[in-house]
Amino acid sequence: MFPTPPANLPPDPVAEVPEPPPSHMKVLSAGALAAVLAALSMLGPFSIDAYLPAFPNIQATLGATPIEVQQSLTFYMLSFACMVLWHGALSDAFGRRNVVLVSLVMFAIGTLGCAAAHSVHYLWAFRILQGVSSGAGVVVGRAIIRDLYEDAAAARLLSMVTMIFSIAPAIAPILGGWVVTLFDWRAIFLALLAYSVLLFIYCYRRLPETLPKEKRQPFNPHFLLRNYTEILRSPLFHMKSGVVACNFAGLFLYISSAPVFLPQHLGLGASQFGWLFIPSVSGIFLGALAANRIAGKMTFSRQIGIGFCFLLAASIFNVCYHLLLPPALPWSVAPMFFYTFGMSVVAPAATLLALDLFPHIRGTVASCQSFATTLLGAIVAGVIAPFLSHSVLWLAAGQMAFSASALVLWLTSRYYRSMLLRHPGQ
Repeated sequence: MFPTPPANLPPDPVAEVPEPPPSHMKVLSAGALAAVLAALSMLGPFSIDAYLPAFPNIQATLGATPIEVQQSLTFYMLSFACMVLWHGALSDAFGRRNVVLVSLVMFAIGTLGCAAAHSVHYLWAFRILQGVSSGAGVVVGRAIIRDLYEDAAAARLLSMVTMIFSIAPAIAPILGGWVVTLFDWRAIFLALLAYSVLLFIYCYRRLPETLPKEKRQPFNPHFLLRNYTEILRSPLFHMKSGVVACNFAGLFLYISSAPVFLPQHLGLGASQFGWLFIPSVSGIFLGALAANRIAGKMTFSRQIGIGFCFLLAASIFNVCYHLLLPPALPWSVAPMFFYTFGMSVVAPAATLLALDLFPHIRGTVASCQSFATTLLGAIVAGVIAPFLSHSVLWLAAGQMAFSASALVLWLTSRYYRSMLLRHPGQ
């Protein structure tokens, strides 16, 4: 017997004319809002991807082992995952803008500490501070979009954010490789510090508050426990969030394996990480563009189905190629374009379907959703990627397993939801 679904279980949305933002809000244009939310979201990939080419340099400078340097990424991801569970609840209680501004200050402090670290243990500590603060932009940004826009308009804006955001994973490792070649790894964090300071100044001056005080939720243990319990007891939430998390894990498996995959298996140097990241990010960009164009022209279910066609085709080709042939350019990285294309077609629709399960606490839902994605990413970075990265075939098989798991979750959510509609009392 399955648990009773939320009373406000929405129908799968077909495109509708969006409601305009509330008249009392002075908001940026859709393009400007997408740009600033994407810039906030970029803190995450800049914090991860930019310093990957610097691992050997960090290891030599701090006298650390390769595993110790790798753990700086794991600690970042774990702290990101833990705190991202709270950003949304904090924004539901204290306002979206306030949470963003405080998080930017904390991120700047953590970034400065990373640049000044004189041992790998200090680096770990300040990476944790970066992790607890950098997720606010992703979580609160989704809530801001849903505060202002409905259905097709929200999907278009979310895909626009993804298009702009996709620049970061493309340029971060390339810039990081150039910086570590011309200067050293500390300059990467100093550049990131300057970026966060400029972003704080802009958000302080221009970012609107989209959650009026009368709509804020109390921040007390009883109320939070009730909200989190309501969300975490929903099978539909876990299934729809799992779709996004598993698809992202298939990409992050390669990102976190890049320091081994690119130099050892493909013979590339620190300045050549673009071989992996450019096709991946091109797919993210074009997939988000496709999602933007089709928003309102078909149901979310059909959009997700199209995305899975690309995901599975790319995964199957990747496995078949490496079963028959040794790793080689461009074939070992080309499937990443089609994989990330499909991932970006699926993500906006699946994200909005999860947020709409609990429209009264969207910030908290966004937190739980991001927590699931980030926690799985941390497990991938700390456990799965080191285990699979010795073989390109194993990496390809791991990616296929993640995309297949996402498809199973999506199909199960469709079946479960249709069962609830037929037998609402179960």
